[in-house]
Amino acid sequence: MGDSTEFDVVVVGSCNLDLVSTTTRLPSPGETLRAVTYAEHAGGKGLNQAVACARMGARVAFIGCVGNDSAGTMLRELLESEGVDTTQLKTIDAPTGRAFITVDANGENTIVIVAGANAHLGDTAITVPRTKVLLTQLEIPLPVVIDVLTQARLQNSITVLNPAPATPLSHELLSLCDIAVPNETESAALGGTQVLLGVGVTTVITTLGERGAEISNATSTTPIAPYTVDAIDTVGAGDAFVGALCAEIARGTDIHHASEIASIAGALATTVPGAVPSLPQRAAVMSLYAD
Repeated sequence: MGDSTEFDVVVVGSCNLDLVSTTTRLPSPGETLRAVTYAEHAGGKGLNQAVACARMGARVAFIGCVGNDSAGTMLRELLESEGVDTTQLKTIDAPTGRAFITVDANGENTIVIVAGANAHLGDTAITVPRTKVLLTQLEIPLPVVIDVLTQARLQNSITVLNPAPATPLSHELLSLCDIAVPNETESAALGGTQVLLGVGVTTVITTLGERGAEISNATSTTPIAPYTVDAIDTVGAGDAFVGALCAEIARGTDIHHASEIASIAGALATTVPGAVPSLPQRAAVMSLYAD
């Protein structure tokens, strides 16, 4: 690790155990439905995006927090098996985060997050290692997000924020982001693309599900065509998009081509159940991109 840039991507974020039930349809308020199947997977936006980056060929480090329980051990082992550096994945005396996910027959989902150990990231000081790209999200405390974006800016890393789950954010935080990658719901919660650009975000890449994505900067908006697949589970699609985007940017790919590659990665993720199991390898993505 003697070179000036230690990592391609450093991801600062959450890691959860996903508890996933599939149903014929999503329940209405107050309604009880029988699940068709049940499974447990590694998850959390931070972990998912770190794995997505690694599978796209990036050298990745993960900064996060797990509990001293079997779920925490499993998540650490999963990251390490994917080649992700876990030097700054802390283990604390608290439950590992959980996500309760319900997926219907059309691939739509509802998710309830329990922060657990993720809420304690930042209880002790964090030092961001040198990296080409710093990627973070909003399943960790906002002061941590500001801290790591600030550190990354000081070392001239490209800063990327996936503002999920949707929540209003300060101009201070947003002004630290070179690239913001919201979906339509998250964009609306932040006031829309023009507001994001107005507070200092350089580029906004809005993911539009089956309609692809669009790239906006101060002078233009460019559509990114969708890659059409038969979706069975949308869990993890956004994380696949963001991870692929950051891995390609770290590789030196321009923002337009990186977004096209990310769109394919996101589409492929909808064809496999679960979050981490659905994150594609770069070879599979690039074979479709070449076509």
